[in-house]
Amino acid sequence: MTKQFLKDSLLWGFILWLIGYALGFVFYAFVPANIIGWYIMPIGIIITLFAAFKFIKSTSLQYYLQIAIVWTILAMILDYIFLVQLLKPVDGYYKLDVYIYYALCLILPLLVGWYKNMKFSKK
Repeated sequence: MTKQFLKDSLLWGFILWLIGYALGFVFYAFVPANIIGWYIMPIGIIITLFAAFKFIKSTSLQYYLQIAIVWTILAMILDYIFLVQLLKPVDGYYKLDVYIYYALCLILPLLVGWYKNMKFSKK
């Protein structure tokens, strides 16, 4: 594992998760708890795409697949520790919005990697 891969996978995965976590607390004051995820999701998609396009420089689809896997696993572990175990939501945590969020953690980096790979291969 290179230093760049650790930065792209672990550091950016943590930063993106932390942004969503912080947004959850902000929205908690304004939105019913059971729909907070639906409010965070569009913002998270935009921020994730921005980070993947701007800060991850690779054009290798395999590299983006590895990042996608790390981001997804990291999101699941951090959610379990800091949301499920620490906050113990009364009505549970794992609902449709959470499953879509995990799928997007996997899909968004792959889409960016596919786009960059196609763009690079046409040059």
